[in-house]
Parts: sequence; C-alpha cells; structure tokens
Amino acid sequence: MNFLLDDDQRLIQETARQFASERMAPSAAAWDEQEIFPVECLREAASLGFAGIYCGEAHGGSALGRLDAALIFEELASGCVSTAAYISIHNMASWMIDCFGNDDQRARFLPKLMTMEHFASYCLTEPGAGSDAASLKTRAVRDGDHYVLNGSKAFISGGGDSDIYVVMVRTGEAGPKGISCLVVEKGTPGLSFGQKERKMGWNSQPTRAVLFEDCLVPVANRLGAEGDGFKIAMKGLDGGRINIAACSLGGARTAMLAARDHMQVRTQFGRMLGEFQALQFKLADMATELDAARLMVHRAACSLDRSDPDATLQAAMAKRFATDAGFAVCNEALQIHGGYGYLRDYPVERILRDLRVHQILEGTNEIMRVIISRQLLTSNQQP
Repeated sequence: MNFLLDDDQRLIQETARQFASERMAPSAAAWDEQEIFPVECLREAASLGFAGIYCGEAHGGSALGRLDAALIFEELASGCVSTAAYISIHNMASWMIDCFGNDDQRARFLPKLMTMEHFASYCLTEPGAGSDAASLKTRAVRDGDHYVLNGSKAFISGGGDSDIYVVMVRTGEAGPKGISCLVVEKGTPGLSFGQKERKMGWNSQPTRAVLFEDCLVPVANRLGAEGDGFKIAMKGLDGGRINIAACSLGGARTAMLAARDHMQVRTQFGRMLGEFQALQFKLADMATELDAARLMVHRAACSLDRSDPDATLQAAMAKRFATDAGFAVCNEALQIHGGYGYLRDYPVERILRDLRVHQILEGTNEIMRVIISRQLLTSNQQP
C-alpha cells in the first residue's frame, strides 16, 4: 500500500485546488443566494479537463483514473460543493456515453460535452421510484426507428438547462432486466420540464422534473442493448458515489478549517476558543474522521480503477461513511462558530445545507447499508 500521491497526482490536485480557490470560492455565496448556474465557470473547469475526467482522449476526455477524479472533486468542493457536485453528475453522464456508446454516439455527443458547450444530466429517479430504482415506470415503446417515451423523472440536476439527458426507461418486463438507457437531446419533441425546485441547498445548479409526453427518441440514441439500462445505471453510480463522497470531504474540510480559524480569533471568558481543551478535542476528532473517510474514498477509487470485484461494496462503504462524516464535521464546525455559524455571512451554514443531500442522492445511505449487508450475508469473504 502506498499512501503517497505521485507527481502527476499532486499536480492534478494543485490545479483543482487553485481553480477552486480563485474561481469558485469567491463566488460560491452569490451563486447560492441568487441561484446562479455558473455556466462560464463550468466551461473554464472544462478547459482544465474536468468535464471528462475519466473519458477517453479520442473525443477530448482526460483519460484519468477514479483516484484522480476523487482528488479533483475534493478540491473543487472545497470552493463550492454544489457546483463541484454538478460537475460530478456531468462526468457520470458523459462517461456512460463514452463507456457504453458506440463510435457514432461518442463522436456525436462527447466533443461538446468535453468542453461543456453542452451540459449533461443523469435521469434515473422518478416520483415513485427513488431507492427502488428497478421499479421505474417511464416507458419507451419502439415504433420503427424511434422509441415513444412517456413518463417523468424527478430531482434532475441540470434539468431544463442541460442539453443531453441520459435516461433510464422501461422497454420490457418489470424489474431491472426490462430497463434500457436512452440519450435524449434537448429540443426533442415531447420533452419538457417542470418548474425549478426550491431547495435547501445545491442552489448553484437547477433542479427540475424531466417530462416525456409521446417523446420521440431515435433508436440510434440507445446506449447498449435493450435491457442493459439497469446495469449501466448501477455502474455509473459506483463512480458517482465515490465522487459525491469526495465532494463531502472537500466541503467538510473547508468548514473544519473555518472553525479552526475562528477558534484562533474568538475569545470567551477571557481566553481564545482554541485554548479550551473541549474544543481542541472536537477539532482533533473532526480531522481524524475526515482522514479516515478520505482513506476509504481513495481505496474505493483505486478498487474501481482496477475493476476489483468488491468495487461496488467499497464504493458503498466509502459513500456511506464519508457523507455521514462530512455532514457531522460540518455540523460541529457550525457549533464551534456559535451563533455566527448560523449566519449567511459565514460559509459553514451554506456548506451544511449543500452537504446534507449527499446522504440521500446517488443511493441513500440506508441503501448503502443494504448493499453492504447483502454482500456480507451472501459471501464467505472476510470484510
């Protein structure tokens, strides 16, 4: 085991850190307050290779690994959790096209996704199919060279603003084997969007329902074969869980450092907060939890890079632990700030709001426990 980053990884990490510090952090509060989707900043991130981190180089991807991606997303989230999380979703959707698409599909869709001239969204969740994704009901019926889509998707990041929607639809029997994956392009007849959702956090990215009413999608836009959709969705989520866990690390780290700085300037009872042992111990525990979570995230990323059979298990463990730890650390950071932490003048309350949803999306943390326990109960392998 080698816990040291190599020179290339340190350069990747520093590039993302500098971009987050200079281009994301100064505007994060305004993006949140005014619900701005920072298109130009996103395209600047794409110019650094952050729009297709693990897509192939043939169409402009960076061809990096999942550990590289984890480093990037932690740093980007240290500047703005919400914006970094959208970049993760865009990467996941783009990777699905790169990994499961054919040559024509890759050539048609990827070049503009790699520059973020076009934005991408991932569409799995439905109003009645959240954790039980295999029960989705959006149906695609084949009619010659097209599918006719009817149904809806809920909580779609980028909904209405994205140009490409990677959509899981039912083309066959009930259950996971009847699900296929279609790429739906903005402007397709029958595609529409619900109103922009009013959310607790993640306000720098729009969220809307995506609606299909006799929506005509070419069969040529199907990724893989009919019935491959659930497998494609789950493979995408392995990486997405690692990315969102890394985003939790970045946000929580910023909150922890803000708490540390506050402890060094705030006085109570004639002493700096940093002189109170109870708060020193809080800070020590916060740092320890984050470091433990980072090790799990990096292990899961390396496992996915080498196609380890346990990659899904390790991604679920890392996602569960890191997103819970990240929120808890941020909550402690807010507590250390006292009443100031509850004010929007300080970043911790925004970070807290942004991190909360990480325990829900990409599979709730309860579903992560289902994945982990199922593996333990069906395998003789030592955990």
